[in-house]
Amino acid sequence: MSAGKPPLILASASPRRQDLLAQIGIVPDRIVPPEIDETPRPRELAPALAVRLAEEKARAVAAGNPGAAVLAADTVVACGRRILPKAEDEATARRCLDLLSGRRHRVVGGICVIAPDGTARLRRVVTAVTFKRLSDAEIRLYLASGEWHGKAGGYAVQGLAGRFVAAINGSYGNVVGLSLPEAAHLLAAAGIRHPKEG
Repeated sequence: MSAGKPPLILASASPRRQDLLAQIGIVPDRIVPPEIDETPRPRELAPALAVRLAEEKARAVAAGNPGAAVLAADTVVACGRRILPKAEDEATARRCLDLLSGRRHRVVGGICVIAPDGTARLRRVVTAVTFKRLSDAEIRLYLASGEWHGKAGGYAVQGLAGRFVAAINGSYGNVVGLSLPEAAHLLAAAGIRHPKEG
């Protein structure tokens, strides 16, 4: 950490978000995974859910770390109005893949940065993703890989599921877990920049 810059805490245990930040030269000083209830509220839609969870994660971590900048993000996969779960078992992953097969869906990213003075800044990023039609053999092979575990919508675009994607309209980083232009903008406003930017 350079002199005069606040420490940056990443409120996420996701190695993918760490890798994405490293691409733009930003390395968090600490990783503090938040513990919040991520259950959608009744009739809550994906765009509102993603932003709410990002803000709740950031505030949960900022509360115990005064004087730090905190970055949190959340990724929600939606097919129509339906919010897909994070796949914690193979049956859930299969249901997600069956639903996404041959269809267009949305990946909604919520980003929240809380500055050292407590100011919260929020962004929502929406990416449209179209899957090709998946054969049963392709689904079975992907399920056997285990890559789906813990992933929103039952897939990780940066892995084997990349072959399922026929089109992406919007931020690829958002589908992985963090849209870098928006994250960099919010971090800069909180005093966190790439080292070469001063």
